[in-house]
Amino acid sequence: MSVVVVGGNDRMAARYKDICKEHNCKAKVFTQMPSDFASKIGCPDLMVVFTNTCSHKMVNTVNSRSEKHNIPIVRIHNASVNALKTVLEQYAR
Repeated sequence: MSVVVVGGNDRMAARYKDICKEHNCKAKVFTQMPSDFASKIGCPDLMVVFTNTCSHKMVNTVNSRSEKHNIPIVRIHNASVNALKTVLEQYAR
């Protein structure tokens, strides 16, 4: 299963990837918006958005990508490790 994590803390990016790896998921983590963000997202199985640490432009890009490719989005307000673990336990079965 492939997961894209959008938002979160810069220093936690490696930890987010480790958590995804523990749940047998490939992960891309975008804590800040890179150039050509929409194409770098790709077509993952799930997108997780940490809404409190994410720009509106990133959220709009994720929403349009989701509608175009029918990708589920999980929106979480806080960017904690436990929140990500909870989401992955639900979706990565």
